Amino acid sequence: MATAAIQSVPLCVDLDGTLTRTDLLFEAFFVLVKQNPLSFFLCFVWALRGRAYLKEQIAQRVNIDVGVLPYNTELLAWLRDERSSGRELYLCTATNQRLASQIAAHFGLFTGVVASTVGNNLLGKNKARALVEQFGAHGFDYCGDARADLPVWREARQAIVVGDRHIAAAARKANAATIFFEHKRRLVPLVLKEMRVHQWVKNVLIFVPLLTAHRFTDLSAVAAACIAFLSFSLAASSVYLLNDMLDLDADRRHARKRSRPFASGGLSLKFGIVLTIALLAGGGGLAALLPWKFGVVLTAYFATTVAYSFALKRMTLVDVFTLACLYTVRVIAGGAATDIPLSYWLILFSVPIFLSLAMVKRYVELDMILREGKTEAAGRGYITQDISILRSFGTASAYLAVLVLALYLNTPEMKTLYLHPQALWATFALTLYWVSRIWMCAFRGTMHDDPIVFAFKDRASLAVLGLCGLSMLLAI
Repeated sequence: MATAAIQSVPLCVDLDGTLTRTDLLFEAFFVLVKQNPLSFFLCFVWALRGRAYLKEQIAQRVNIDVGVLPYNTELLAWLRDERSSGRELYLCTATNQRLASQIAAHFGLFTGVVASTVGNNLLGKNKARALVEQFGAHGFDYCGDARADLPVWREARQAIVVGDRHIAAAARKANAATIFFEHKRRLVPLVLKEMRVHQWVKNVLIFVPLLTAHRFTDLSAVAAACIAFLSFSLAASSVYLLNDMLDLDADRRHARKRSRPFASGGLSLKFGIVLTIALLAGGGGLAALLPWKFGVVLTAYFATTVAYSFALKRMTLVDVFTLACLYTVRVIAGGAATDIPLSYWLILFSVPIFLSLAMVKRYVELDMILREGKTEAAGRGYITQDISILRSFGTASAYLAVLVLALYLNTPEMKTLYLHPQALWATFALTLYWVSRIWMCAFRGTMHDDPIVFAFKDRASLAVLGLCGLSMLLAI
């Protein structure tokens, strides 16, 4: 009899943070902004008419593939058991009715949907009132995840909590009959992973002007370069976060990128927005300690990377030329931070070598897609047939950079900087070996999707870097 009584009580399930590990309002917002960046400003206008109106306007303009959203698999298994026992399930959410209905239809578990409409934001007390009107006080069980659900739990027969122990403790004060599905997550490792701290190694390029100008013993210049490194790293991480929030759909279809914190639901998009702003503010604050020219370079870098995230990354070839420029900008930023004029030879060498590395990055992505049996890269402008032409362009760019280095080694300018310039021919040979090895690793499928990160983990590449440094010291 007790089991039959429980089965007669409807189970109402929240969506954002409960059934899914994401927030559909922010998901839809980033889809809208990616479609049309100017919509960002429209959202402020819509928000003036209320949160429910904002949700309605966004939902009318976007399409979300609900099949790839990150769902709470443990909770879903329990819900399926409840449904198979004959219990009625209702999806009860502050998400707009349009999006909630799509998710309910996707699973086929729910008897009905109670969601936000243009005139009613179904959150907190509004949701509690709506459920009491439909099922009566204590005539339903409710599954939620946040403090906003406390008014609903007070009116429910039983509280089902998805989240951390703090939310569970608050829920027990509102309703003694509580079931707890703990969602553990280690915030700091997730934040560091999303910031891609390992990618900061690329910003070591900021120190290149110090080395080429032989200013590595100038402590003030070294200190300026270190501040520039940290400033650039924080700004770069803010863009990584923005890029991942804009690329959720494509990342969830990618074999490796689906595990990223935003794509997997490990970090909330609301938290991501706050963290993005904080990182950008930190990078800008450090830039204020350096010459104004560095601030200009950093601003140009940020603007270009934002343009890359919104549009340039989907343009064939434009994307790799943009990546090459972004690598080169790091070298330019190092010169701006330390007031070291850059040699034209350094720029002429940087552009083709970084263009080659950008093509390695795209080649590796296409090679992975080809191995998976797919025909095109999601969110990119390439198809798998482009892989051979990328290989040709990339290797040609690499050897062009080596040719520029060889020409530089015969210039009068080089001979004024080094007492024993002949020692630098070892650098020429090592660079020729290294670019050949990078492409060989790419052909064999052993390359990380970012060749610069690969280089700082690869023993052979580190040995080449060390020997190049030694040849420069011998040449001075």
